[in-house]
Amino acid sequence: MRPFGATILDAMGHQLSVEEKAFFRDVRPFGFILFARNIVSPDQVRALCDEMREAAGHEAVITIDQEGGRVQRMRAPLWRDWMPPMELAARAGERATKAFYLMYRIIAHELHSVGIDSNCAPLIDVAGPNTHPFLRNRCYGETPGQVAQIGRAVADALLAGGVLPVMKHMPGHGRATLDSHHNLPRVDARRIDLEAVDFAPFRSLRDLPMGMTAHLVYDALDDTPATLSPEVMRIIRDDIGFDNLVMTDDISMKALQMTPAESTRAAIAAGCDVALFCNGPLEERRAVAEAAGEMTTAAQTRALRALDARQTPDDVDIDALSAQLETLLGGELHG
Repeated sequence: MRPFGATILDAMGHQLSVEEKAFFRDVRPFGFILFARNIVSPDQVRALCDEMREAAGHEAVITIDQEGGRVQRMRAPLWRDWMPPMELAARAGERATKAFYLMYRIIAHELHSVGIDSNCAPLIDVAGPNTHPFLRNRCYGETPGQVAQIGRAVADALLAGGVLPVMKHMPGHGRATLDSHHNLPRVDARRIDLEAVDFAPFRSLRDLPMGMTAHLVYDALDDTPATLSPEVMRIIRDDIGFDNLVMTDDISMKALQMTPAESTRAAIAAGCDVALFCNGPLEERRAVAEAAGEMTTAAQTRALRALDARQTPDDVDIDALSAQLETLLGGELHG
């Protein structure tokens, strides 16, 4: 079997262009990611997913950011809108774990019904007093125990609905005071504090099939951004104990301060299994795919293990789950 290309890529529009089909057929990416620009209707999304898998030549993972709050690509009126996770956790209180399970089981149903079989969640960064606003209301809480417990519920709900979870951002983005889409955050916390707080939820959920890296520098670990750092990858593998598929956060983000192709080479060399590249023209996607190459033997093994973790959705009454969640939250789902 020919290895997958070590990339997760996107498309520009509502359907693949002739050039995109030929490109994906050539590079055989491991997976794809969808954005709001790719989404018009359920039938159209389903057709696009079919096109992507046909072009890649295998049952490629198709993922999306569907967290709730401002980070969700599928929206009303065709799909449900959700309140931000931090707000949901506060409103649900002691019943937060149940609330998150219900919310993400409904999300999984909406994704799977249109051919999407992965979600970039749970986000298990531990929020702190200085967490940048781009991240803070996407977090589940301020203690590693609460974050890990809710993160497990999110992952279980997605898996039960036939959707692969992607935990993020390894090994912890919560201390960042800058938005890594635009700047490179630096974290000066001691290693002992990182171990006790930031790394802890990832260690608890290290059995999940996929994880995403963080674009920030931990001064106590390395001078290189985590995504590009062999030392941080060693910590993820050996200290946190995560031996499943590691994908980068979007390598076009400004935090990495290199061209996407350069960042891709560095990330793969550091030990990432697959590079995620979003929002670039076709020529940049070609350069990234060339820089990534095919998956290594170890990466291919992890990729196949992730694909094998996809389940047939359990049989549930989605309307009943929605009513249950609405009751739990006092009649308000949308913030």
